[in-house]
Amino acid sequence: MSERPQSAPHTQADLALIKEIIPHRYPFLMIDKVRDIVPYETAVGIKMVTSNEPHFEGHFPSKPVMPGVLIIEAMAQTSAVLVGISMDIIGKDLLTYFMGIDKTKFRRMVVPGDALELHVTAKRSGGKIWKFEGVAKVGDEVAASAEFTAMMDLKG
Repeated sequence: MSERPQSAPHTQADLALIKEIIPHRYPFLMIDKVRDIVPYETAVGIKMVTSNEPHFEGHFPSKPVMPGVLIIEAMAQTSAVLVGISMDIIGKDLLTYFMGIDKTKFRRMVVPGDALELHVTAKRSGGKIWKFEGVAKVGDEVAASAEFTAMMDLKG
């Protein structure tokens, strides 16, 4: 499964394609689309942050802020879409498990109305274990950054 196809069929993924690659669904699907996909290398996820998301009821009622762990999760979901496109495993029940999260920094609050861009770069790719570097941005401002390692597993 570590062979790399010569060219990937997709350079972007809409919500329907995302749902064919990763199993996440409401309320835990954290990305709306993925663009600028370069197989085995990079992708940019987009999350339109809205006030009706369930975590804002308690985080925080008087000043809604997207939890940092969900920003990191959105980076991971973007990375899983990159893996699914890279390895041509669309519709094949890809499960992704965190193995490590390192060098995490939070720089800016993410609030309703923000368009969150999740820039991910594969540092080690192919096979079951992948390592990524991620930067979450709102406009030109860095909201968060992290390095993370994940295991990719096909169900069944």
